[in-house]
Amino acid sequence: MTEYLPMLTLEGDRWDLIAHRAYGDVAKQDLIIAANPELAITPMLPAGVTVRVPVLPDDTPTLVTLPPWKRP
Repeated sequence: MTEYLPMLTLEGDRWDLIAHRAYGDVAKQDLIIAANPELAITPMLPAGVTVRVPVLPDDTPTLVTLPPWKRP
């Protein structure tokens, strides 16, 4: 069972920016898109939309698993 964390979009957010903010890797945007099939794949997302971000295995550092001083 995949665990998800909610992330609220900001004005001008794109799928790749969300992936960078969550994982530090824009290439992982496909994981986030797949976890949100109800959201349209548009160039920009509206502000205030809750996006489900999959929690990756412990061996992959993410925004959630990084210590606060290493977060962007």
